[in-house]
Amino acid sequence: MTTFSNALVAVLMAGAASLSVIAPAHALDDQQKKELGAFIRDYLIANPEIMLEVQDALEKKQQDMRINQASSGIVKNRDAIYSSPSDITLGNPNGDVTVVEFFDYNCGYCKRALSDMEEILSEDKNVRFILKEFPILGPDSMAAHRVANAVRLLAPEKYPQFHRALLGGETRATEETAIDVAATLGVKEAAIRKSMADNPNDPLVRATYELANNLGATGTPFYVVGEEAVFGAVGHEELSAKIANLRQCGKASCP
Repeated sequence: MTTFSNALVAVLMAGAASLSVIAPAHALDDQQKKELGAFIRDYLIANPEIMLEVQDALEKKQQDMRINQASSGIVKNRDAIYSSPSDITLGNPNGDVTVVEFFDYNCGYCKRALSDMEEILSEDKNVRFILKEFPILGPDSMAAHRVANAVRLLAPEKYPQFHRALLGGETRATEETAIDVAATLGVKEAAIRKSMADNPNDPLVRATYELANNLGATGTPFYVVGEEAVFGAVGHEELSAKIANLRQCGKASCP
């Protein structure tokens, strides 16, 4: 397939030849610009696959920019990523590999990705997952995460069960549904509401937003593995491969 850059050069050269003009665009008169524009339009209509190449090139450029921003942000914010006292750890707290996940309780992709984490933790007893609550899907998510923060403070030993039950549930996560989940685990509603009033987690959420912004994370789930960002629910196999790579070469993606 002709590359986009070569195709575009061919279009412009052909257009210039058809006008018998070799000059920068601003040097063309109105008629010449009109003729060149019409030529390019006709060429693109006749070869619409070029637009797919343009889209692919744009997406690759944007992804490369996101990866570069994330890599730089991970280096600068390593303590906030891996050592925040407000995060909950699942799996082996002394594991040789750590996976950090930013999630929202109402994120459908996060719900599907829950099984990826569970499968990794069941297969590999030397992995640590750090969970970063990142409520970005509206007021219900924010309220559910406030309840989660109260559970973390009141009964941290029950947070893993709470997390799995709420994220794995089929109903939308709200303050009420989150409190109901906590109540089934023995955490009293009155204690939760008092904790929410006494210890609002807004500063923690703002800190997570700032961290996510520094890493270029705009959605959930978002992972950090070693010093590499992983955007989206990439699945058990890809995450497992990156874990294996860290052990093999010290990086999530080996040369």
